[in-house]
Amino acid sequence: MADTEKVINTICRNDCGGGCVLKVYIRDGAITRIGTDESEGLQYRACAKGRAHRQWMHSSDRLKYPMKRTGERGEGKFARISWDEALDRVASEMERIKNTYGPSAILLQSRGGDLSQLHRKKPMERLLSLWGGYSTTWGFASYEGAVFGSLVTYGTTFAANDRDDLLNARLIIMWGLDVASTIHHNNTRFYLAQAREKGTRIISVDPKYTNSTAAFADQWIPIRPGTDTAMLIAMAYVMVKENLHDRSFLEKYTAGFERFKEYILGDEDGLPKTPSWAESITGVKAETITGLAREYAAARPAALMPGWSAGRTPNGEQFHRAIMVLAAMNGNVGIHGGNSGIGVYGETYNYNLGDFLPVGSNPVERGALRRKNALSGSGEAGSSARVHNCKVWDAILEGKAGGYPADYKMLYLINSNYLNQHPNVNKGVKALKALEFIVTQEQFMTATARFADILLPTAYFMERNDVVTGGGLPFYGFMNKVIKPYFESRTHFEIAVALAERLGITNFNDKNEEELLKQIVAGSKDIPDYETLKEGVIHRIKLSEPGVAFKKQIEDLGKNPFPTPSGKIEIYSQQLADMQEPMIPPIPKYIETWEGLSDPLAKKYPLQLITSHPKLRVHSQFYNVPWLTELESQEVIINASDARARDIEDGDWARVFNDRGETVIRARVTERIMPGVVDIPEGGWYTPDQSGIDKGGCANILTRDESSPGGAFVGTCLVEVRKAEE
Repeated sequence: MADTEKVINTICRNDCGGGCVLKVYIRDGAITRIGTDESEGLQYRACAKGRAHRQWMHSSDRLKYPMKRTGERGEGKFARISWDEALDRVASEMERIKNTYGPSAILLQSRGGDLSQLHRKKPMERLLSLWGGYSTTWGFASYEGAVFGSLVTYGTTFAANDRDDLLNARLIIMWGLDVASTIHHNNTRFYLAQAREKGTRIISVDPKYTNSTAAFADQWIPIRPGTDTAMLIAMAYVMVKENLHDRSFLEKYTAGFERFKEYILGDEDGLPKTPSWAESITGVKAETITGLAREYAAARPAALMPGWSAGRTPNGEQFHRAIMVLAAMNGNVGIHGGNSGIGVYGETYNYNLGDFLPVGSNPVERGALRRKNALSGSGEAGSSARVHNCKVWDAILEGKAGGYPADYKMLYLINSNYLNQHPNVNKGVKALKALEFIVTQEQFMTATARFADILLPTAYFMERNDVVTGGGLPFYGFMNKVIKPYFESRTHFEIAVALAERLGITNFNDKNEEELLKQIVAGSKDIPDYETLKEGVIHRIKLSEPGVAFKKQIEDLGKNPFPTPSGKIEIYSQQLADMQEPMIPPIPKYIETWEGLSDPLAKKYPLQLITSHPKLRVHSQFYNVPWLTELESQEVIINASDARARDIEDGDWARVFNDRGETVIRARVTERIMPGVVDIPEGGWYTPDQSGIDKGGCANILTRDESSPGGAFVGTCLVEVRKAEE
């Protein structure tokens, strides 16, 4: 007799910033459909991606068995092998490389994947630390510029009001923020919709007329990519000249405003940073900049909400620092309805969970000096033993002879389509081919997996248990296992346990999955008990009011100083001044971007590419889900005037190219992007033809593998677009 249909609730926690309840219906060991949160009160409802997990995890594209490479690197030819053979080979290669070159030759890389506690990179980090060490990298692809700006200005990255506090704002400015396409924390759209219904004015600053602009905004201000800092500084100029800034707040809670004031007024360099000055840079009319500055100054409390995109530009750190200064100038920090101007984590609640599988100190990094541009508070990421993610390709190709920390020979990848999601893919191909050994723990044959020597199939999040924490709103969640793992796939934890045995590590772990998860939950003072969390899936933290970052500091600075060297919001940073790095000034400044429209290279490549986050993907995840690709295909988005000049019509095949590479995809001709700017949403899978031209719409075939001086990734560059042969 066939099984009756049963329902198991779990949590979807992809790297979109959300955490949503999935109601999973199962019959005969397979998922038949997926619903979402139907509880009373505030709901955490899944988007189209969450509803499409059924097709994705049951896809015929899933990796079923361990495999070894049989063709050339990148060719994608593999043969099935047993787990024993695969793990023996991995352990053997690890031993060989360690004994031949030292542990620093092994480069461990992991990315977002599922944002859970146990089944991520931590088990492998513990294993490698116990075994003698490993190399790794620094630099968050999403928000390294925001991290830099927040550590300098506030001394911490947990510095944004909870999303439900948006209902207390009189004005909301979304700056490069498109929450209607991305999630960017639970229920942000819900609160923006409520704010709009109650009459709160919402303004969107963005090169694109985004879905969020269409859904929520009263005004759209298009701006040239990479010039946002100039507009913010001009707004500060207006506020100072018209005496609209909160001088008492600045005097009490900030350090160094006078130095910033000298810069914006032109006392420092003879160039006043007027709205007219900014207009020539940004393309935004001077009267629009002036009007926005006045409106923001008059609307306290106002929520200045940056996304991460404007900081993924050359000198993107300056954008984040400038927007934080503007928030302080209006006294919008530490109050309900305001916002600190930071968009890193967007949560004020201090989660508490039990420690498990402690990683300890990485032997490779012991004794290493700090990077010159490492900030206090950056922790292990400030080690000079780490290479920035944007320079990994050069580091592999050049090693110590090129000034990099190690000679890398092996790459161990977990939850990462690394080649696809990092800049300058063509250089990345050369680097991957130069390595001696690559192992990938993966669920699909991604662009990166094609270069592996050994492929280890991993379990989907609905095929094992785990614990998660919330984003934007405080809650704990439980990922329930709803079906057995697909074919021979294993969890990241199981793989680490098996490798530890082969490498002779006897003290790696003495607990199973459930025991470790119970240990994690037992460390929390909030969660009633393990079974309650597992059954309820979501445990909401009940607060008396929305969380407000730095509320304690504003109420009593003497007892609660900011965690900066001065104990105040640092507009001028002595820490940066001591670096003596011209491209990282001690006050936020507008520094012209490379590969912007004023770059001489624009004569050859006159269009500026941006790489937005698509609605129906999470980075490169979900790219191969038919239900979603039928709704939104990968296209280059181009303004109608730019398309006409190139004889391109909507739906035509288009070549997008520069000196680094070329991709051929369909063109979407629209007025929803400003002239001179084109958009290829990030995450399209690199799919080269025989001549090396990408046919998958991979934006990183075009991007430059250089980071901003403070470490921000750069997702914009100059390109040309031409009509392609069909």
